[in-house]
Amino acid sequence: MAETGSSISILIVPEGSRSTRTFRLSPRKQRLLAVTSVLAGVLFAVMAGSWWFLAAKAARVDQLEVQVAELTAANRRVEALGSQLEQLESRYADLTALFGVVGDTTSAPVWIPPPRPTGDARAPTPEDGPPTSWPLTQRGFVTQPLLEGETGEHPGLDIAVPTGSYIRAAGTGSVVEVGEDPIYGRFVVIDHPDGFRSRYAHASELLVASGDSVRRNEVIALSGSTGRSTAPHLHFEILQNGELLDPLTIVKQP
Repeated sequence: MAETGSSISILIVPEGSRSTRTFRLSPRKQRLLAVTSVLAGVLFAVMAGSWWFLAAKAARVDQLEVQVAELTAANRRVEALGSQLEQLESRYADLTALFGVVGDTTSAPVWIPPPRPTGDARAPTPEDGPPTSWPLTQRGFVTQPLLEGETGEHPGLDIAVPTGSYIRAAGTGSVVEVGEDPIYGRFVVIDHPDGFRSRYAHASELLVASGDSVRRNEVIALSGSTGRSTAPHLHFEILQNGELLDPLTIVKQP
């Protein structure tokens, strides 16, 4: 490369050739070349920046598509849960109607039997006899019948009712045991004529004491979930001369 004055000459010698070619850049061409180079550099920088920006946007679009897919799936799950909730509410309403519950039964006023002398000195009445009355003031729902033998053992009925429901004596008799047990929770045992005995377990409150005389259908306790229990219910047993009986063969179920 040779430089003459303010002009620039470029000598090109092709390989294997004796001839040469000379290019002369005048000051004007040099300025034009410099401006062109700067513009090309700026254009390259702009294009590189645009490519990076578009690439970032494309990656963001992919992320948004993934999020949209996740939200769509979540919305479908919410809709499914909403449908299940409606079914559960419908079943709950059916069970509530079956139990005969209207509103919040736990806030209902508690009926307490009036004071009475201990012992059973009164004369027999026409209502004396086997414990044949339903032990609740509402129907409830039998969740477990009496079981004996190889299939298991369950010495009575489990009747699901809300906490605070009235438990009543299935027949006239004398309270022979009141207490609290790790399995039965709070319980009442009543002796009836003809060798019958009834037990009421898992109560939240007991309204009678040992030695009290009770009449058929008299409220003796409030239902609960004490002892070995997973939900509010009444465990109800009937025995005759020490032998377990199936309560459903004796009591009159509503």
